[in-house]
Amino acid sequence: MLSDTPGLHHVTGIVGDAQAAIDFYSGVLGLRLVTQTVNFEDILQHHLYFGDANGTPGTVLTHFPDPHGDPGRAGKPQLESVSFVVPSDALEYWETRLADHDVTVEGPLERFDERVLRFEDPAGTQVELVAGPQLSSDVEGWTAGPVPTEHAIRGLHGVATLSINPYATAGTLETLGFEYDEETGDRIRYRAPGSRATVVDVLDRDAPFGREGTGTLHHVAVRVETEDDLHEWRELFDDRGYDVSRVKDRHVFHSLYVREPGGILFELATETDGVAASEGGEEPGESLYLPEWFEADRDLIESQLPELTVPTGREPTGRGENR
Repeated sequence: MLSDTPGLHHVTGIVGDAQAAIDFYSGVLGLRLVTQTVNFEDILQHHLYFGDANGTPGTVLTHFPDPHGDPGRAGKPQLESVSFVVPSDALEYWETRLADHDVTVEGPLERFDERVLRFEDPAGTQVELVAGPQLSSDVEGWTAGPVPTEHAIRGLHGVATLSINPYATAGTLETLGFEYDEETGDRIRYRAPGSRATVVDVLDRDAPFGREGTGTLHHVAVRVETEDDLHEWRELFDDRGYDVSRVKDRHVFHSLYVREPGGILFELATETDGVAASEGGEEPGESLYLPEWFEADRDLIESQLPELTVPTGREPTGRGENR
């Protein structure tokens, strides 16, 4: 019998410039760049993983940089936004920090029993910080970045979806183990039974059709326990006529993709200790990491990818960047 997912594994978006993404997510938001590797479907493009020090599932945001891609347009059927949890008393700090980095902030907004700051990353992706309790992720893993530990992001909070069929998307969430929690206005909240990264909001509102591209969110992944579970989930979704992929080896986890009838792309990914990866004795994220099956092409790959600089160190004043 299939077990309910405990929550989100990661969220993946599309950005334009890889360095701009690193400067924002690591240099401003304080996430660790825990893995820089390649897009397995296009090895001449980066795939960047941000999260806590280990890349613990439930803390991870990944991005496909596409410097030559067309700008995307947010709409249906897409993820509308991604949100992170910060400590309940941290929003004033974040308002100041984001303003110091010329980021326009909407809020604090009141939503359910939460307070939310909403803003865009450099590519135009909608990002939120949600004031809430600390999560059970590796809090110590945030301390090497520019944000003081007491204010630092603690992990993913969740995502919001713009579905072409909100009822079908809700049904898929219930199949995965999410349960209806509450609603307000056009926002219906579903929550997984785990302790971190448990929220998916289904937005039942008018919206134009979106276009995949820079500034949009590509998919959301949920956690499953084992690779064997993935094969069972694949059989279930295939029996129901969903568009479902084969089980794929993503090196730091195994996964499959399913496009549910509401149009949202879900990934089911195996639970691991973390997705951080490094070369030799280097710290995770410091240099390009390749699975062994791409290693023979390293010279070609590195010649086609931009060299990236990873922000390091603490920023005592909340301004500037240490490299």
